[in-house]
Amino acid sequence: MKFSFDRDAMIKEIAIAQEIITNKSPISILSNVLLIAENNTLTIKASDTSVNFITQIPVDILEEGRTTIFCDNFMKILSSSPSGEIEFKQQDIKVTIKPVAKKVNFKLNSIASDKFAEIPQAIDVPFFEVPAKEFKEMIQQTIFSVSEDQNRYFMTGVYFTKKENNLAMVSTDARRLSFIEKQIGEGIEFSPAIVPTKILKCILKNASDEGNIQIAVVDKIIFVRFGNYEFSSKLLDGQFPNYQKVIPEHQSSAFMVNKVDLEAALKRIDIMIDKKVCRILFKVSPGSLTITSPESELGTADEEIPCRYDGEEITIALNSRYVNDPLKVINTENIVFEFTEAMKAVTIRPEPAADFFHIVMPMNVTN
Repeated sequence: MKFSFDRDAMIKEIAIAQEIITNKSPISILSNVLLIAENNTLTIKASDTSVNFITQIPVDILEEGRTTIFCDNFMKILSSSPSGEIEFKQQDIKVTIKPVAKKVNFKLNSIASDKFAEIPQAIDVPFFEVPAKEFKEMIQQTIFSVSEDQNRYFMTGVYFTKKENNLAMVSTDARRLSFIEKQIGEGIEFSPAIVPTKILKCILKNASDEGNIQIAVVDKIIFVRFGNYEFSSKLLDGQFPNYQKVIPEHQSSAFMVNKVDLEAALKRIDIMIDKKVCRILFKVSPGSLTITSPESELGTADEEIPCRYDGEEITIALNSRYVNDPLKVINTENIVFEFTEAMKAVTIRPEPAADFFHIVMPMNVTN
């Protein structure tokens, strides 16, 4: 096996492979990347047995073949080499990597390719397309609300479901919920699925905002294609909670605040928040919102900002993190908080309203 390649083109692909590979042990095949050189194309594969990555790049092949090498060391070699052509040669289990511009040879041990995990192939599966920018927005609006409790593994991913001609994505950790829905067109069929966050983070990081992303959900696997990349992942087993019961049918009251004002106030109040509890108090009255950190060993703080509200005074206790997370992904000038009672679900949404919202369950006002 012998070929040469452009360093900069290769380093981009191996960086993505590293995102997939989690085991850094050089003796494990899961720490290796599979390289297949044929027809002047190099196919690169990486897997952690649950999430998989496949890509292809053009290379100059002198001798076809396949092998696996330790991904971490391969990346370090690429990173330390100058831009330009690099030669790759395998003889028996030895791999020699030689930057043409430098008088240096790197020698690595390889592992036979037949020991590499079998990666599912997307053959004759029904893909549907979503604009890349919209799909990335759907991930951004939901991925932070998944549960971190591994005992509730079925809530550690984002729920994909079809609603007529729309794709809906939902996440929850039982104390908050995020929902977004976008039209994807007619004739799309797939069963509801719980998608692990790892593949979604890879898509969010590596997909361009241009063009479409192809998605297929079949046989407990999700396939995602964009550019020259194909990702796949096992779906999470289990029954996703009935999220529709959590979404209020009607909220009787609402107040609106400027996003910049709210973010700045929360940043200042956060200095005095008990980080174990993260409780903040929202006292809303006509024309003003007062944000308070309850008394703790650190002390306390409060700040008043203007808001648009004409109802009765009410105090609602919220987890500061559950307020800050949605603010990071809402890009409108104003934010609306909808509520009915102090201890019932609060809806956070942009103003004007869009195709997404976030639900937060209040905390007790006192310990």
